[in-house]
Amino acid sequence: MKIPLNWLRDYVPVDAAVEELVERVNVSVAGVERVFRRGVADEDGNLGLYRVGRVVEAGKHPNADRLQLCRVDVGEKEPRQIVCGAWNFGEGATVAVALPGAVLPDGRRLERAKLRGSVSDGMILSEQELELGTDHTGILVLAEPLEPGTPLADVLPLADVVLELEITPNRPDLLAVYGVAREVAALYDVELAPPPGRNATRQMMTGDEQVEVTVEDLGGCPRYIGRLFKDVQIGPSPPWLKARITAAGMRPISNVVDVTNYVMHALGNPLHAFDFDKLGGGRIVVRRARKGEEFTSLDGNLRKLDPEDLVIADAERAVAFAGIMGGLDTEVLEETTSVLLEAANFEPLGILRSSERHGLRTEGSGRWEKGVDPYLAPQAAALATELIVELAGARWTGDVDVKGELPEPQVVPFRAERANELVGLDIPAEEQVRVLDKLGFGVSVESVAVPTWRARDVTREADLVEEVARFHLPEVPFTLPRGLAGLLTNEQRLRRLVEDVLVGCGCSEAYTSSLVADDPAPDAIRLPVPLSAEQAVLRTTLLQGLLQSAQLNLDAGNERIALFEVARVYLPSGGPRPDEHWHLGCIVQGGFFRAKGILETLYESLHVPLRVERAQASFLHPGNAARVESGWVGELHPSLLEGAWGAFELDLPTLFALVPERIVYEDVITYPVVHQDLAFVVDEDVLAGDMVVAAREAASLELREMHVFDVYRGGQIPAGKKSIAFSVAFQSPERTLSDEDARALRERIVTALAERFGAELRA
Repeated sequence: MKIPLNWLRDYVPVDAAVEELVERVNVSVAGVERVFRRGVADEDGNLGLYRVGRVVEAGKHPNADRLQLCRVDVGEKEPRQIVCGAWNFGEGATVAVALPGAVLPDGRRLERAKLRGSVSDGMILSEQELELGTDHTGILVLAEPLEPGTPLADVLPLADVVLELEITPNRPDLLAVYGVAREVAALYDVELAPPPGRNATRQMMTGDEQVEVTVEDLGGCPRYIGRLFKDVQIGPSPPWLKARITAAGMRPISNVVDVTNYVMHALGNPLHAFDFDKLGGGRIVVRRARKGEEFTSLDGNLRKLDPEDLVIADAERAVAFAGIMGGLDTEVLEETTSVLLEAANFEPLGILRSSERHGLRTEGSGRWEKGVDPYLAPQAAALATELIVELAGARWTGDVDVKGELPEPQVVPFRAERANELVGLDIPAEEQVRVLDKLGFGVSVESVAVPTWRARDVTREADLVEEVARFHLPEVPFTLPRGLAGLLTNEQRLRRLVEDVLVGCGCSEAYTSSLVADDPAPDAIRLPVPLSAEQAVLRTTLLQGLLQSAQLNLDAGNERIALFEVARVYLPSGGPRPDEHWHLGCIVQGGFFRAKGILETLYESLHVPLRVERAQASFLHPGNAARVESGWVGELHPSLLEGAWGAFELDLPTLFALVPERIVYEDVITYPVVHQDLAFVVDEDVLAGDMVVAAREAASLELREMHVFDVYRGGQIPAGKKSIAFSVAFQSPERTLSDEDARALRERIVTALAERFGAELRA
């Protein structure tokens, strides 16, 4: 949100240095992303070189058909000769002039020059050259008969400083210059001007024409104000209006359209203007789109509407996306003489969904989806009425206000002593009342009425404490919380161990967003008012974020990529809040066995036996997918990432429940190990892991190790069978095993596997 300081100071008389204002706003109101100056530089007397001029002579340049040779009175003894390339003015015109030595907004220094043999002792300026607008086809002709030599800064907003604020989604009231002014008034304890638009009373109406408005969906549009204007004269806006909306980041179009944009930036309530004569039946209907309905939006695109889209229609067809964009068929153009002004309020979620559905984001939709004060529409209509009558010479001839059920202001309990306890400061009760009062809260004994523009953000006592605290943040002492500090819970200790093991395995830690565009779980929790289409769902898995991070590393040309993340996922609970679980996710370049090796190292570090079972998942490669007690491990399906990638994801509470409370030391066995290889022919569906478990049960503790080193099919192996070869190690903690001992252990294993799996020992 761009806030021009000159505009801000219309509402709050603050003369603090820009640096100080920026620091205080940044701490207590909203982050200041940048500060920039626009227009003419106000330093080293530069503004004094910009003056009002009157053209006393104007004619064709003797040596150039496209140039005018002018003599311009700038308040000096003799007029100055100036060569100009524009022809939209003549003798007697009042113009803006820059004298030699002036620094233009684009950084050029103006010098006395000779053009086609004639001296040009200055420059007659266009509005674009002064950064007052975008028109550069002609010079800026001032409408008022001003005295030549008058400082141009006295009649035009030549210089301004703009603060660009980062507004969080919970503060839509700050998407308005007046909303920021309210905060600044509280910061500096100065008087806030009443909201603009105080003079548009019904006494201004010059007629009583019927404006027919029907709202079929009061849930989607709880309020709709329509005002009719006749004898409208569409034309360019005055320089002050062009300058303000340009500084706010918008392009001037025409006086009526510029008024709607000005009011939106001033108060935060988007407006729209229709050419009334182009509305079928001269009426407005607010309804849901009909199946198969289409309309052409102002950007020239034909839009196929969805039945869930809220539209503004006339008697025949849809003419606007409610709260998002108007239609081309009812656009206000130069020939327009009758205008219907819309000042409404729309339900946020519906606007957001339509905006996402059609990929259409506008200044208006961005405000509606965050929640506009439902009581702001009349004020916005009043300010727009005042300006349209003044700037377009219009007559206000009709008015309608359709209202549904608007929310009542909330009352929240508040205790000054509780605020001091939470903040850690002794803030006098009267100071707390002052801050809340300046912000528009109604304070009474132990309760506060929340203003409607803050209803979405302030719902409990702690929120009110925060309102008081943020205006005293520089005074809050740095203190440690009460209680013991520095002691980790067992879960925290294990999480840190997990992180250390993964780093030791060559992995780098990643941090990804908890919000994703979509999630494989069908019941994943979707936010009612998401920040964007890419951040609409609470994740139930870490895999999506790790996939994106891996792809970014691939695109950057990195190799041997290995990433892990320890973070929360959010599972549906059936209640108002999700179940939050800590997960570990890992993704590695190199395939299944690299991921499984890391997983084995982790389990070994936690002293948990790893038991693996065959599994299937759509995102894993068939045949290289396994289930473990706390999650899964496998090779990612090749459609997800280029090359061979392994991954696993574990539910940490489940894993930590398997970690033994005590690790019992086992003395090093000094007796030699007997190594043997055993190969068995088994049915295709027999799992090697199950065979290892059965072998350990048969051979007891003297079977120290048993690992698969080969799986073979074909040749002498019958169809439907496979050969699994194991490397086994026998060792006793009490004595040296003889050949007979090893043979007996081997026979116990062979017998157990034959009985349980029908395994045949290969010769």
